[in-house]
Amino acid sequence: MAPSVLRLPQAAVPQHDLDSPEFAALLAQLSDEFAGTAARHDRDGTFPHANFARLHELGLIGLTVPRALGGAGATLAQTARVIAAVARGEPSTALVLAMTYLHHASPKHAKRWPRHLLERVAQDTLANGALVNALRVEPELGTPARGGLPGTVARRTAEGWRISGRKIYSTGMPRLTWLAVWARSDDAAPLVGSWLVHRDTPGIRVIENWDHLGMRATGSHEVVFDDVLVPLEHAVDVAPAGSAPDLDPALLLWMSVLLSALYDAVARNARDWLARWLLDRVPANLGAPLASLPRFQEALGQVDTWLFSNRVLIDAAAGGRIEAADAFRVKYLVTNQAIAVVEKAVELAGNPALARGNPLERHYRDVLCSRIHTPQNDTILAGAGKAAFAALNPAPVAAPIPAPSSTSP
Repeated sequence: MAPSVLRLPQAAVPQHDLDSPEFAALLAQLSDEFAGTAARHDRDGTFPHANFARLHELGLIGLTVPRALGGAGATLAQTARVIAAVARGEPSTALVLAMTYLHHASPKHAKRWPRHLLERVAQDTLANGALVNALRVEPELGTPARGGLPGTVARRTAEGWRISGRKIYSTGMPRLTWLAVWARSDDAAPLVGSWLVHRDTPGIRVIENWDHLGMRATGSHEVVFDDVLVPLEHAVDVAPAGSAPDLDPALLLWMSVLLSALYDAVARNARDWLARWLLDRVPANLGAPLASLPRFQEALGQVDTWLFSNRVLIDAAAGGRIEAADAFRVKYLVTNQAIAVVEKAVELAGNPALARGNPLERHYRDVLCSRIHTPQNDTILAGAGKAAFAALNPAPVAAPIPAPSSTSP
């Protein structure tokens, strides 16, 4: 695919009208560009470095860097449109990009980080296209969203912190520059939180073992930290173990909207494939396109109605018309409806849908990954249920007494 003719100077993007028709046209061309290599990256499990070089060329990696630090300071609605456009082309690129966007959009960093570190990471993103992500999940513990202390340990020394441990699902690792490593200190009363580590620090080893069903181009490899030395001030977001989590509702809304926009885009790709296939498919015994049959017309109507619901939810949440407290419900509804869209397309197309090399097969594998992102469905629904009971009965609801097991004395 030829590069877009709508090239914008890197420094011009923060001043560019992100809501203009010209910018929308640029995003549409980026979708087409990235789609041209998406199947190859999925098949080979290779990281889409060229996509990030292109995004940096257009100044889009620093989209959510605050204006005070030289970035575009994009709104959630503007950012969601970029993520959706990138995901229309290649969703793994969109997921890695979303992690950097969330980092720079977090107001908590401005309050807690040393100013010079905040500026350094921001300028590295703007000048060099540096990507940032949090490395949290560990082989033994799993996701920290389910509780527990990390096995990764930061030892306090005279030189600084020395970090040792192992992380998995390190999304974007082939191109990350800055790692926010979730760890605990070796103090008697340990601190728990994030230590900022530059990718080039000695002692970091990447085990390239990412071989997943879907989102195969994210490069979410295993990372080993062996006595990695960082300055004391790089304990950028830590608190005593057991402290109440300092969650930012606005950032949780951002996370839900960006993930929703990403997987909704995958579903829209599947919908477009299905609609074209139904128009083009003319069985010999019918003598007319499948699209002429009421059954398939009704099915496409169902698909488009799910996607209409998704668009209304994403637009409302991104536009501030949904409470931050309901952010996770948006993620639940949009991603589950996105899965339903692709499943319906697979059901209608039959065997051709599951053939390797068919875009629908790839979309199906990718969209299923939406269930994995924190918070997962059971957590979202349990939280909504607890909130509903609390609204009816402010007194705490006692946990049920467990029934005795058959081996009890």
